Amino acid sequence: MNDARKNRLAVDLTLYMLARFALVAVVAVVLVLVNVPALVAVIIAMVVGFPLGLLLFRSLAARVTAGLAERGERRRAERAKLRAQLRGDVDDEAGGDSSESGAAGDEPGEAGRS
Repeated sequence: MNDARKNRLAVDLTLYMLARFALVAVVAVVLVLVNVPALVAVIIAMVVGFPLGLLLFRSLAARVTAGLAERGERRRAERAKLRAQLRGDVDDEAGGDSSESGAAGDEPGEAGRS
């Protein structure tokens, strides 16, 4: 299920990027058809296309934002869990053994700091 979430975020992010690029391309083509020089048309299309993309692709942007927020929360939780394990605060299935070795590991570190 974790892979499905990653794949969904990747698909949403890819679709959002492609939609925004397509919007910029369409605006640029319309400007070129109105006899605006190509380089100027691309620059104007980028300036106009980015805020317009936020409005037109609001639901897709919300899905991408939600997926990135979820991914960030998972990463923060994993990082907190790892830090707790390194401190020896988390008891695993072999709880007594890991806490004893963690306590023994803390004593030399504290003596070295003093």
